[in-house]
Amino acid sequence: MNGHSVNGKYHQTLDGLAENPLRRTWRGKIELGTVPKFDNPYEEREWIKDHMAAAFRYWGKCGYGEGVSGHITVRDPVLPDHYWMNPFAEHFSTMTKSMLVLVGPDGHVSPHGAQLPINSSGFYIHSAIHKARPDVKAAAHCHSLHGKTWSAFGRPIDILTQDSCLFYDNLGVYQNFGGVVLAEEEGKNIAEALGPKWKACILQNHGLLTLGNTVDEAVFLFGALDRLCHAQLLAEAAEANGLRKSVISKEDAEFTSKTIQWWENVYVNVSNHSSDPSPLSN
Repeated sequence: MNGHSVNGKYHQTLDGLAENPLRRTWRGKIELGTVPKFDNPYEEREWIKDHMAAAFRYWGKCGYGEGVSGHITVRDPVLPDHYWMNPFAEHFSTMTKSMLVLVGPDGHVSPHGAQLPINSSGFYIHSAIHKARPDVKAAAHCHSLHGKTWSAFGRPIDILTQDSCLFYDNLGVYQNFGGVVLAEEEGKNIAEALGPKWKACILQNHGLLTLGNTVDEAVFLFGALDRLCHAQLLAEAAEANGLRKSVISKEDAEFTSKTIQWWENVYVNVSNHSSDPSPLSN
């Protein structure tokens, strides 16, 4: 028995479950593959760029494009103080590997990637995050509809559904808007709002920001948080009309988060990329 009852309500525990959170979530004899291990950092670089291009195409399909706003960055395995980034004013839906830019710690475009300009706000935000959080490899930010709408309240989402447990004790709020980010200090303030371990942040009057051990994780968390902002807006509207919402208990949210927040579990949600990267390579 891996649970107990309190006041007639049953609560699960991790007793007797697999130690690896990924292994808890599926049944079968064949082990699921996750992120490949690379002996060659140049091969890992190509794998990262494949997945970045796919991530941008996914954002394009989601309709997240908002002019020149929005950026994804991933730390480079060959030059760890550099990161890959999308070029300025290229629509997410048309992104390919060859368009990706390698940015140095000084914000200048490296000769190892596309020779294209980058978004200044993206540099200030992402450079601060990559310096402050060496534990993560990827960061994703854009101005999605439901995320930026909920951001106007300067509040975290409530833990209303199983999916929202992805962000239980895993979500910061930057309760300030100092204008478009064109200063190093504002980038540092955003990085500080993420704290030492959280992988998501709501930027008040601005939008959403998510991190990941892989670009896949960062992008899946972004989409999940945007959908949960949508759900929160619907719940708030229903509550304003007399319905009462139920928030998941701390105990049950913590139990669920210890499985679904595991980076491999998040990765496998979006890991079924085509084995043929050629459409993204041009």
